[in-house]
Amino acid sequence: MVTSNQIVFGSEYLPKYEKPEDLTEESKNLERARQSLIEELEAVNWYQERIDASKDESLRKILEHNRDEEKEHVAMLMEWIRKNDPTQDKKFTEHD
Repeated sequence: MVTSNQIVFGSEYLPKYEKPEDLTEESKNLERARQSLIEELEAVNWYQERIDASKDESLRKILEHNRDEEKEHVAMLMEWIRKNDPTQDKKFTEHD
């Protein structure tokens, strides 16, 4: 579903603040990674809610496994972002 602040670019959704053809490939890739990071963090929260709500221990184990897989995806994306956005990388060591 496309929201009011997105446009379809191929099979992807990118912000519509600027035309995709005006963005560098680097900017598009960072947007893809950041949006994926948001989605992975949302998935962690969704799995945690399901874990907390479930009374079935065998289901909880599966959901915990799935949640932890999402956390791995978060780490992988953050690592990629740090390698491709030097300013973001610096913020991990230089912040208030």
